[in-house]
Amino acid sequence: MKIIVPMAGRGSRLRPHTLTVPKPLIPVAGQPIVHRLVKDIAKVLGEPIEEIAFVLGDPAFFGDDVVESLTKLAESLGAKASIYRQDQPLGTGHAIMSAEPSLSGPAVIAYADTLIRANFNLDPEADAVIWTKKVENPEAYGVVNLNEKEEIIELVEKPKTFVSDQAVIGIYYFKDVAVLKQKLQEVLDENIMNGGEYQINDGIKRMMAEGKVFKTGTVDEWMDCGNKAVTVETNGKMLGFLANDGEEQLISNSVINKNSTIIEPCFIGENVVLNNTTVGPYVSIGNDCVLDNVSVKNSLIQNASIIKNATLDQAMIGNHVVYDGNFKAISIGDYSVLE
Repeated sequence: MKIIVPMAGRGSRLRPHTLTVPKPLIPVAGQPIVHRLVKDIAKVLGEPIEEIAFVLGDPAFFGDDVVESLTKLAESLGAKASIYRQDQPLGTGHAIMSAEPSLSGPAVIAYADTLIRANFNLDPEADAVIWTKKVENPEAYGVVNLNEKEEIIELVEKPKTFVSDQAVIGIYYFKDVAVLKQKLQEVLDENIMNGGEYQINDGIKRMMAEGKVFKTGTVDEWMDCGNKAVTVETNGKMLGFLANDGEEQLISNSVINKNSTIIEPCFIGENVVLNNTTVGPYVSIGNDCVLDNVSVKNSLIQNASIIKNATLDQAMIGNHVVYDGNFKAISIGDYSVLE
């Protein structure tokens, strides 16, 4: 089994955080989004992963440190890491074809801006499986249309009339991904574009037209990381799941606690100093942070930041930030938001 992970986009909806860190590497509950996603997919599949192919963008942004991080992720799952570059932002189909040498055999394709909780078996009779989530407002999503055999016969984008309540979440399984590769190559050769981009759906539609059997795999939870508000919400949900699972140590033994209170669930990384501070619930704090006279809940703070004299709720703070709630002289960069 292979996992193909297109992650070339910079993530403009998460600025300013994605000006310096690619969105898939922003930590949620203590681990980068893409790390959690790939590990959760591997858990659902329940079989050895031989290769994980990552499709990255501009090397100036997705640099050597990103490659090293992703290589270690693949190796931790017993897999080979393959690194590809998408030289132009020309859509999902183009991103997948950027990993053309790896497109053979059984594979999962997953876009690295979402997190899941799932427990299901892949249908061995299906040529492909599209992972879905039941939603209350299907008109806001791309959904699948099913026949009486519960096979997917159509993909419908934001239907104006009810088609189904199963939304496509951006994770796909192909019994032989080479079939998708062939169809996407036809899409590229014929220059079939939607919204100025080559889309995976056009390859999938061609597979369906040839009678390939598509089934659904329904996830229990689908958590978006598209913007600040939903990323903070996802961080809180994931902390709740992890605390309930009891499989990860969420609070480091190296935390220095000086007259401070921790209300779980929280993630607190290495060498964090808490002084006269209340943390939680639903807070993630990265390594080497210092919080002095702070009350923080429902928030995400990355690494090596110093926060003083602040009350924070629904906050997302990046790396190497210095923030004093009693500020007078300030230096704030582009896209920063204080609310």
